[in-house]
Amino acid sequence: MPKYSLLNNVKPYLTIFISLILLLIIIADAYITNELPPHWLTALWFSLLFTILIVIIQLAQAEKNSRSLSNQLNVTKERLGNEIKHRLWAEKTSSENKIKSQFIDENFPVMLAYFNTELRCRYHNRIFRRWFGLNPDQIDGHSLKEFSNAEFFSDIQNNIEKILTGKTVHNERILKSIKGFPYIFTEQYLPHIDNKGKTIGFYTLHTPRAQEKSRIPSKNNKDENKIKPELKKSIEASTNNDIKLQQNNQPSTSKSGITAARIAQAIDGEEFNLYCQKIIPIKSADTSSSHYEILIRMHEEENSLMPPGSFLPLVDQFQMMPKLDRWIINHIVQWLSVHPKTNSVFHLNLAKDTLKDVAFPSFIQDQLQKTKVTASSLCFEIEVSDAEDSTADTHIFTQKIHELGCLVSLCSFSDNSESLNLQSKIKVDYLKIDGSIVCNILRDEEDLAKIIAINQLAQDANVKTIAELVETDDIIAKLQEIGIDYAQGFGIAKPHPFNDLET
Repeated sequence: MPKYSLLNNVKPYLTIFISLILLLIIIADAYITNELPPHWLTALWFSLLFTILIVIIQLAQAEKNSRSLSNQLNVTKERLGNEIKHRLWAEKTSSENKIKSQFIDENFPVMLAYFNTELRCRYHNRIFRRWFGLNPDQIDGHSLKEFSNAEFFSDIQNNIEKILTGKTVHNERILKSIKGFPYIFTEQYLPHIDNKGKTIGFYTLHTPRAQEKSRIPSKNNKDENKIKPELKKSIEASTNNDIKLQQNNQPSTSKSGITAARIAQAIDGEEFNLYCQKIIPIKSADTSSSHYEILIRMHEEENSLMPPGSFLPLVDQFQMMPKLDRWIINHIVQWLSVHPKTNSVFHLNLAKDTLKDVAFPSFIQDQLQKTKVTASSLCFEIEVSDAEDSTADTHIFTQKIHELGCLVSLCSFSDNSESLNLQSKIKVDYLKIDGSIVCNILRDEEDLAKIIAINQLAQDANVKTIAELVETDDIIAKLQEIGIDYAQGFGIAKPHPFNDLET
């Protein structure tokens, strides 16, 4: 093996070595000895030329091989570079996917879990864990029956045969949180089927139902002790009669056993928090007053256990929204009475049942008279869909509200015939333009035309416009160009606790 390796190393230079020897012999004969016969000299010259030709061929072959190796090296280098790029891209993508997966796990407002055919949990997100108030190690690999309550387990047990046969099951029911408050859920059980058509597990999705327009969120501040006694006192007299009337006209208990009294207890016990979101003028530098939309959230929602407004359908089911609206108005009016120098307009969402409550305007009047609060500090927001369902009640309500000096805003306004008919029948001070139109005006000419038409309609009627769901500076600039009066959205300001509001 060593001899063979030595021969391979010497072989490329052997022809050159022979050529040099022949050349030396010819030179020595020509200048020193001059004794070689002519035919030998001729043979030496031919041999020299032959060896030189072989050297040239070897050099050409070496050059060719060198170029080939160089090309292969470049290809390999490029391939390696691409592989490095792909690996870095894969690592980056994996990292981003991990972050996205974690973000979904932490923020996705749906209870999501995966179970095998033995009902042992193999995956669960944060909302699922928090619903049961458990740590991950108390759920991982455990049977559903071990960590869930009978109410939650029974529905899956009743449908497990259908799920394991590959059927997707949909359902809707009420579940109680760990704090005992009920939420309406839509449920989906999705079978996981392998490539052989066999069900090897299933996903559970429990989605809280929220109203189309969520009310959002509060923490204590220095004036809370001043507000609460007045709030409780003023609300107690006005709502006791409401509960008695409601109990005669509605079911007192839901299918899950939740009672209207429990919801009333949640309102009286202040299990709700108020938030506010700023509305700013964009057409002109109007600093005469500050505008805020008032939003409501339960404590559980504030802790990100549930999405904002998911409790409202159940409150609406028991026709308790007028009571909740009274609670909100009382809180705002009492706050205004404690801060008489504030120059703010608070936009308050009203439920459909509240519009039908004939005693509600009198309740507002009574609160304003007791506290001496300026009526124009309150602007009542009415959804177009609610106004359509009860146009006569809405007309009467807005008339009485305007007589008190309060303001009215028509929300989710579009350029469809229903919205236009309402605007002509009901006197309003603001048109709040539907956010689904606003967010598309930079990429949808049709939606842009709708905004322009609504703004022109409002100007002709001497009504102010508010664009909601404003997310970017570019949208703000476009709205200013159109002539919209006010803007609201995350691009303006995020909701924050009402009691943190600066005076």
